[in-house]
Amino acid sequence: MEWTDEGIVLGVRRHGEAGAIVELLTRSHGRHLGLVRGGAGSRMRPVLQPGNSVSIVWRARLDEHLGHYAIEGIRLRAATVLASSHAVYGVTHLASLARLLPERDPHEDIYEMLLETLEDFDDPREAAMRLVRFELAMLTELGFGLDLTTCVATGVSHELIYVSPKSGAAVSREAGQPWHDKLLPLPAFLQEAEEGQPSSSDDDLNNGFQLTGFFLMRHVLEPRGLTHSDAREGFIAAVTKRRANVQGR
Repeated sequence: MEWTDEGIVLGVRRHGEAGAIVELLTRSHGRHLGLVRGGAGSRMRPVLQPGNSVSIVWRARLDEHLGHYAIEGIRLRAATVLASSHAVYGVTHLASLARLLPERDPHEDIYEMLLETLEDFDDPREAAMRLVRFELAMLTELGFGLDLTTCVATGVSHELIYVSPKSGAAVSREAGQPWHDKLLPLPAFLQEAEEGQPSSSDDDLNNGFQLTGFFLMRHVLEPRGLTHSDAREGFIAAVTKRRANVQGR
């Protein structure tokens, strides 16, 4: 068995004296593991860093075997990522989200979105909005997508500012007013039809993470006996601190 693909490094663990088992999210073969001979050595170590893009050839005698990877670097982001704490936390959290996908099951849209998200960590605001959108996409990919296009109570598509924690659907300002304290805030940057530059204040970003975090915990993490990664909270805290420092100058 042999195939060629591109992938994003999610994680690495040492295997034996010099080998490493590498976990990738590949474009066409999903989340996939393989053994890299010499993967723990100094030559491969810079390539096998989480967040890096690589080209791969996978070989195994049978499809169900772990198999071996031959890997070459395409886009080595690790050095840039290490320059800022929010990027380090962000890449770690994105890898933990990708691990929620079933192994060897292709998810090409998620792969493309992960690529785009990894390219945009320079601006903390943009990085935070992209990460919230990635969490939202993961919910959809895992079968628990939210309906944020129309009000679940009235069917209108304007002034959607809440989300029902029961249905995962949007609620308009008027329909949600009597129960506003029981509904989740819907930040404007999650509404694609919103005209102009969407708001991305600290409150908007925190509301976005509160929204996706609530449904990830309910539908995905708790049923698996998991909680949110420490990196998620670290990313939120680092972005908030970075924005506060910039605004205070």
